[in-house]
Amino acid sequence: MLPEINQSCDEMIEKWKLVVMETGSAEVDVWPSLEDLSGDVISRTAFGSNYEEGRRIFILQKEQVEHTLQLMKFVVFPGWRYLPIKANKRMNTQNDDLLETTSSLIVWTLIMLSTHPEWQTRAREEVVQAFGSRKPDFDGLNHLKIVTMVLQEVLRLYPPAPMLTRSVPKDAKLGNVNLPAGIIFAVPDSLEFRPERFSGGVSSATKGKFSYVPFGGGPRICIGQNFAMVEAKVALSMILQHFEFQLSPSYVHAPFPIVTLQPQHGAINNASALA
Repeated sequence: MLPEINQSCDEMIEKWKLVVMETGSAEVDVWPSLEDLSGDVISRTAFGSNYEEGRRIFILQKEQVEHTLQLMKFVVFPGWRYLPIKANKRMNTQNDDLLETTSSLIVWTLIMLSTHPEWQTRAREEVVQAFGSRKPDFDGLNHLKIVTMVLQEVLRLYPPAPMLTRSVPKDAKLGNVNLPAGIIFAVPDSLEFRPERFSGGVSSATKGKFSYVPFGGGPRICIGQNFAMVEAKVALSMILQHFEFQLSPSYVHAPFPIVTLQPQHGAINNASALA
């Protein structure tokens, strides 16, 4: 599948190059391109077609999600309580879940690397050392420690499914907090971007606790998590090979959950082509 992922990423990057070619830098809203990228990758790897041929299906899926979420604001289904959102997500196809998950991961990674240029530099140096100007290969992807740390930290800060809540079936105590039976709660995390926390891997960062579940866990864990991580590593590597980027002054930070966590007003970056 890697050659197909490389081809999809290459086509996206060539479009960005055309935008910045005249002046060497330009404002680019990368979010629509990344949505198209994920759809194109899935189409090529799963169906052997390109995104344009399957575009109508993906658009209809997206419209279905938006209409369903709008409906949920006005219609109450007896006995569902908080469950409609979960039920709605499961009604989508695995392809749609994977599309949303991967594009969300990549876009928040670009946003974080735009606001933390020191990590952008470190990630680019690692990519150049691993691949030079060549397209990423599978063996090299497995040795990208800095890139992996960055992606893992972004998944912690901006998980594609931001509302992984837990219900309390009976009275319980969490530290000094008493939790009565029947409530549903979510535990917020730190907002500090520190990829180095994953330098020893997920197990070390979590001290062996089951507290890092960006793709879910147990029998409901996302079956496409490895595919999504490979796609994200390839896309990020190729972007770092060709561009330096920072947030545009017109960028508005507004994480917005619509099935997955997305930038409500797009992700506008100032992209500069590398020599």
